[in-house]
Amino acid sequence: MRKTMMAASLTTTTCLFLISSLAFGVETLSVALTSKAFQYVPLVIAQERGYMREEGIEQKLVFMQNAAGLQALIANQVQYSGSGSSALVAISKGNAPLKTVLAFNDQVLQWIVARPNIGSLKDLSGKKVATTGVASIAAFMFRNILIKKNIPKDIVLIDPGPVNRLPALLAGAVDAAIVSPEERYAALDQGMKDLMFLGKEVKNSWGTFATSDQFIKEQPKLVAGFTRAVLKGLRIARQDREGTIAAVAKFSELDRALATRMYDDLVGTFTKIRVCRRADTEK
Repeated sequence: MRKTMMAASLTTTTCLFLISSLAFGVETLSVALTSKAFQYVPLVIAQERGYMREEGIEQKLVFMQNAAGLQALIANQVQYSGSGSSALVAISKGNAPLKTVLAFNDQVLQWIVARPNIGSLKDLSGKKVATTGVASIAAFMFRNILIKKNIPKDIVLIDPGPVNRLPALLAGAVDAAIVSPEERYAALDQGMKDLMFLGKEVKNSWGTFATSDQFIKEQPKLVAGFTRAVLKGLRIARQDREGTIAAVAKFSELDRALATRMYDDLVGTFTKIRVCRRADTEK
């Protein structure tokens, strides 16, 4: 009996030691996101299904605007930023020490939605458009589209703040807004209209992630592990409809009906090509 108890005690001690060792072997990686948007759900799946843990990673999501997220990335306060397209602009214009390494979507998931009296882009001449930030990648793309279509340059882009684009549009403070999938559905349900889907106008990846040159150089195993985990999450997002809808509803804090509508509309945008498109961000 004593031998059995000693064996059990040794087994328990060994298990606790192994668990403790595994816990100490986990590295926390902080990922800066601008919002709880649909395109980020592969990250959530990778964490919930244990793919991050398999790679010795504990993922921490933090929320901040594009510029602040990239500054935190350069300072190594976060290890990844979900503003990979903005990072490409920063690299091409200012030689920022960053690399865009992942893309979840092969279409830009941003829309121009407008008030009912606006029938076309030309009707926005002299009017206000709420943006995700006047220096954001979506605003950059929108300006390029206006140039290509010879739309007058007197459209006024304003930044009412990250949660105020839709309220500003509904209140009539602006005539149109650049919105995310979640905001688009809410706008349409309240009488606004689709004016343009940026994904049809711009050949660019979305749901893009950047990291720093320093992190790639100093932590190549963590870079590889994070990449493997999120690619597994991306595969699940494309293949497991019910599981992904549940993850979207929880992460984005949406009711299941809207999460289902969004998934069915946008699942086709999840990329099968593991290469970022960058042509339109480098012009």
